Amino acid sequence: MNNHRPAVEIRGVVKTFEGGLIRALDDAELTVAAGEFVAVVGPSGCGKSTLLHLIAALDRSDAGTIRVNGRDLAQERNLPRYRAREVGLVFQLDNLLPTLSARENVQVPMFELGFSAAERGERARELLKQVGLSHRQKNLPTQLSGGERQRVAIARALANDPAILLADEPTGRLDSQSGRMVLDLIQELRQRRGLTVVLVTHENDVAARADRIVRMLDGRIVGEEIPAERRVAS
Repeated sequence: MNNHRPAVEIRGVVKTFEGGLIRALDDAELTVAAGEFVAVVGPSGCGKSTLLHLIAALDRSDAGTIRVNGRDLAQERNLPRYRAREVGLVFQLDNLLPTLSARENVQVPMFELGFSAAERGERARELLKQVGLSHRQKNLPTQLSGGERQRVAIARALANDPAILLADEPTGRLDSQSGRMVLDLIQELRQRRGLTVVLVTHENDVAARADRIVRMLDGRIVGEEIPAERRVAS
C-alpha cells in the first residue's frame, strides 16, 4: 500500500441478516489508500459484496465504523447525495436502462446534480470517448456486446467524477478478451483520474491486476498480499 491518506477506513464492522442469524461481516478491518487499487477475493458468501455495498452506503452496518475520504458514513444523513458525489458503482450486471441509448444511460446519474441538458450531453460524449465508444453513442443496450455494455456502465459510474470506483465482479459475465479490455480500461482510467478502486472478484487472474489483494473468509479479512507481477516490478 502507498503512503497516501486513507480513502477508505473500515474498523470493527459487523453486518448481519435474517435477524442476526447470518453474520455476513464479523469485525471486518480494512484500509485503502487514496489512489490505490485493491482487489477483495474470497469464496461465495464470504462477505466481500456486503463489504462493497457498505462502502457504497447501499446498506448500513450493525456495528463498527466506515469512513470514506474522512466522512463517517454513520453520520451521513443524505446517503443518496453521498453516493452521487463520492462513489461510482459497477456491478456484474451492467444494469443499463434498455430503452435509453448509450449516451442517455451515461447521463442518468447527472440529473441529481443539476447539470443542464447541454452539459449532460457533452459530458456523456466525452466519457464514451474515454471508454472507446464514441461510435456507439446512439445504440441501445441490446445493440451492444457484453463488453461494450460494461464499458458504458463504467462511463456511467464516472459521470459525477467520483473519487472512488467500486466494482463488484465487473468481468464475471464476460468472455476472457472482453474481461481483459474492461480491466485495462479500469487501470487506464484509474491512472488518468487518480481514482481509488476497490474491486470484488473470485478470479485470481483478475485480482492479480490490483496493487494489493485482500482475502476474505467468513466475514473477516484473513490476509493480504502483493500480486507477483507487482513484486517483480518493484
